[in-house]
Amino acid sequence: MAKLSLKEKVGYAVGDFGFNLYWASIASFLAVFYTDVFGIPAAAAGTMFLVTKIVDAITDPIMGAVADRTRTRWGKFRPYLLFAGVPMAGAAVITFSTPDLNESGKIIYAYITYSFMMVMYTVLSTPYSSLSGVLTARSQDRTTLISFRFIAAFVGTAMVNKFTLPLVEWLGQGDETLGWQLTMLLYGIVAAIVFAITFFSTTERIAPPAGQHTNPLNDIKDLLNNRPWVILIALAMIIMMTITLRGGSGYYYFAYYVERPDLISNYLFVQGIALGVGAAFTPLMTRFIDKTKLLMLLMGIVGVLSIAFYFVPKDAIGLMFTLNILISLALGPKSPLAWSMYADSADYTEWKTGRRATGMTFSAATFAQKLGGALGSAFMLWMLAAIGYVAREAQSDASQQGIALLQTVIPGVIAFIAAFVVSFYPLTNEKLEQIQTDLKARETEQPTAAS
Repeated sequence: MAKLSLKEKVGYAVGDFGFNLYWASIASFLAVFYTDVFGIPAAAAGTMFLVTKIVDAITDPIMGAVADRTRTRWGKFRPYLLFAGVPMAGAAVITFSTPDLNESGKIIYAYITYSFMMVMYTVLSTPYSSLSGVLTARSQDRTTLISFRFIAAFVGTAMVNKFTLPLVEWLGQGDETLGWQLTMLLYGIVAAIVFAITFFSTTERIAPPAGQHTNPLNDIKDLLNNRPWVILIALAMIIMMTITLRGGSGYYYFAYYVERPDLISNYLFVQGIALGVGAAFTPLMTRFIDKTKLLMLLMGIVGVLSIAFYFVPKDAIGLMFTLNILISLALGPKSPLAWSMYADSADYTEWKTGRRATGMTFSAATFAQKLGGALGSAFMLWMLAAIGYVAREAQSDASQQGIALLQTVIPGVIAFIAAFVVSFYPLTNEKLEQIQTDLKARETEQPTAAS
């Protein structure tokens, strides 16, 4: 098993910079775009975020099955990165558009365009995530590769959080709706270029076992019988709720609780940078600490610091930023750890059943991530509606306290739940070494068996 080159690691990683131009825009700004710009009621927007996941529940596994069965001279997964980037950009622009409709029309428009955007995101993200499972079989190489990926992802998040609101103002020149459209168009063009770079920089090396014949139902059955994968799915959903709540409520927290909207971009920017730094240190930490134990420790830290955040006075801006950085540093390794563990779980399925469905494995992981993000956004918007949030107006004391809880205590409690769930993950470093040894032995035996 040859080591991946630095060029290939970087080439793969920059793809997630492109994805996070979209994902961070959704996580940090789509909720406030719907409530404060498009004029959709918070409760209706929250329901929309959750209901549209029904579409993802169907399209994600379909895309995984399609990707697993794709046959081209470029491989199974890479071609989608080259050809789906432009339609994705178009979907983002129409999602962040504000046609002149009545309230019911706006809600219907949001359902249709957001669903279309998520379908296009699936067409791109499922093959991209699956690609990490076929570039190398080395577990530590995978951890390093995914760490590179999420460094780029969190840099993308930081850039979006820092520059989106200023770009909307600058490009719109007083027309906020035009500003959002042009900002998403700019992000879409950059993302399409980045996806092409990933296509040309990577090589698919791991193929399913020779002679494998499966159908999607067997793939799903294999996954449901894969205990490590089931635990990871639950974990992805839970942790993404933590990340989405912290990112999505940041705008409301500073605009309406701290009453310093000028701090929003900087607060979210340092959050993204700290997430990236945390991701960068992941390969170093996994040299000394088992992935499972490390993830439990980090989520425990996130829980403690998030709850402590609730008690910070409104005028203690420096302490707010410090805790934000520390929490984000602890959250940063979550993504590279979890996604490298998905690749390990695909190996586990092959080791246990003799079958491999990398695309299906990662499509379900992508769905869990999107469902967790949707649950976080929906819960936040429902809570805003319940506490009497009114867009662009001063909030009541009850509304302010609810916003503070969304940024602090609630993500902290969810982090503690994540630490508990990950304690059941069974693939230790020793078990993974055994799996790789056995799979390698099977590869060498296949030619002999065929003869």
